[in-house]
Amino acid sequence: MKNVFLITLLTVSLVFSTEATAQKFSGLDKSPADIASYPTSYRVSDKAVRVIYSRPQLKGRSLSELAPAGKVWRTGANEAPEITFYKDATVGGKAVKAGTYSLFTIPGEDEWTVILNSNLNQWGAYSYDNAADITRVTAKTSTDGESLEAFSIAFDEDGNNMIMGWGTTRATLPISF
Repeated sequence: MKNVFLITLLTVSLVFSTEATAQKFSGLDKSPADIASYPTSYRVSDKAVRVIYSRPQLKGRSLSELAPAGKVWRTGANEAPEITFYKDATVGGKAVKAGTYSLFTIPGEDEWTVILNSNLNQWGAYSYDNAADITRVTAKTSTDGESLEAFSIAFDEDGNNMIMGWGTTRATLPISF
């Protein structure tokens, strides 16, 4: 009886004396990963195109500071985005075979140059190599009244255009399958 009491006392004291400590994380990613796809159904067999990218935020800075005109930009944050075409496509008027490509852009005032590159798993545009470009096409830009704090990519409801938006700038890339 005495042993049962001591074991119970020891167990209760361990339970109440143990400190619960929360996991310490070193800071959450300020540019959260995102995915844009067309169509938006969850069945992979229905997918025509998907873009995996990270969304930088303006945070009081200008688009021209973060994605300077005339310079190759990773089209997001962190790793260069990857765009997967599940079937052959026409992108900006040029034929593109089904496959996965890194996505870069060169922002401009009236248009952005969109670059599909065969080198995958690139961090930023630091190791960008234009010798690996599959194609370069043009996306027309426009201005929207709504400002987007975080860079975003979306497809229109027909999947005929991929729209890249940040601040009040919208770059529209025609795509057909």
